[in-house]
Amino acid sequence: MYTVAQLIGGVWGAGEEAGDLVVHDPATGAAVTAAPVATPDEVGKAVAAARGVAAEWAATPPAERAAALHQAADAVSAAADELAEATTAEMGKPLADARGGVEAGIATLRQYAELAPARGGRTLHGAPEALDFMTPQPRGVVAVITPWNDPVAVSCGLLGAALVTGNVVLHKPSERTPATGWLLARAFDSALPAGVLSLLTGGAETGAALAGAEVDVVAHVGSTVTGRAVAVAAARSGAKVLLENGGSDPLIVDADVDPVWAAGQAAIGAFANAGQICVAVERVYAHRDVAEDFVAALVERAAALRVGPGGDPATDLGPLVDRRHRDQVHGQVTAAVADGARIRVGGTLPEGPGAFYPATVLDNCRHDMALVREETFGPVAPVVVVDSFSEALRCAADSPYGLAATVLTGSMSHAQRAWRELPVGTVKVNAVFGGAPAGAAHPRRGSGQGFGYGPELLDEFTAVKAVHIEAPGGGHW
Repeated sequence: MYTVAQLIGGVWGAGEEAGDLVVHDPATGAAVTAAPVATPDEVGKAVAAARGVAAEWAATPPAERAAALHQAADAVSAAADELAEATTAEMGKPLADARGGVEAGIATLRQYAELAPARGGRTLHGAPEALDFMTPQPRGVVAVITPWNDPVAVSCGLLGAALVTGNVVLHKPSERTPATGWLLARAFDSALPAGVLSLLTGGAETGAALAGAEVDVVAHVGSTVTGRAVAVAAARSGAKVLLENGGSDPLIVDADVDPVWAAGQAAIGAFANAGQICVAVERVYAHRDVAEDFVAALVERAAALRVGPGGDPATDLGPLVDRRHRDQVHGQVTAAVADGARIRVGGTLPEGPGAFYPATVLDNCRHDMALVREETFGPVAPVVVVDSFSEALRCAADSPYGLAATVLTGSMSHAQRAWRELPVGTVKVNAVFGGAPAGAAHPRRGSGQGFGYGPELLDEFTAVKAVHIEAPGGGHW
């Protein structure tokens, strides 16, 4: 069992007066982690301690900060197996997938360590006797609140970008993956000056206290409901807010594609990590000409997935993060069936321990169903049949979210229409996952605001200052 300690002001084991939260293995129900709950008073002390070291870290030369981030990446790499095992134990992800998340996090750290020193300001053409320039500076104290579904990769992105640009960071990992956050903080702390990174653990009360604290930036990845609460809390202090929140990402299957190939793409998008991915396929709009064959192939794919604990190498589909979340997923499926949808495979609660849920495909769905309109975050693929590509685009665009969308089509004109017309941050054509490294996008509407990834995230954690210098009295120096 993991016993988590907090890191506040360079001191491990600080705080820890409000009791523990306990995390259970979603595959077995056994307790795997005990973590302290940071009180609002402890959050305030952590912020004050961070203020005390912020100026020194900001004044550290960029090359030295980059070297420290490379050292942190080395430490994360050395702890990769332990981090992957903790992720699987706490949230159920198959071990190979968990290791992939760690490797992605390491790659991001190295990318930011290389890019940050090269990102500077610019000179301006003013009066010849004057010097004018614009320069980026750290914003100061950054609160980072990260999710449970890919805890290492997401945390490395936000922590790495904030730290290498000269900010000090208060990190609160999800209450569902505190041991993973603790192991990650230990790796970072070994490479950083004392106090530059603090770790606070706890649930919603701790997160609310951190979001409302006197910090300069609050970066949150998680649900839309929580993201909006974070934005309201941060508005009182004037902190900048970065949000990468929920989504209900559409997949469009055009009339001219191979339905079996399209089903393979849909299965990857809907069922990877048991559907617990921000950019998972949450709703499918299939053209009537291929819908029947597409659904049949998708059902076959779903039925072939092996459900089991994340630690079993034979497992394709691990459990959901906990039974509470499983109840929410199953509730959406049940409501859709009551409203006329038809389950083609899955859709049942398995007996026994754990939070397992089978890969589920439904047809006879309508665009106005809650299962289609709302975020499910589970291994569920509802299929809506459409009569034209234009209808599919209209339905895909009609959403309170704006994270990403995928279009499977053999038509270049349809591909061009899709990326222009879909009001989302990322559009993928003929691949549900993929894209060049360093891609960055602005999520829209209920899905958030600000760059969440890529080199542009470095800019989010800096503030640009304009400087004008001239000699006194109009003379010379």
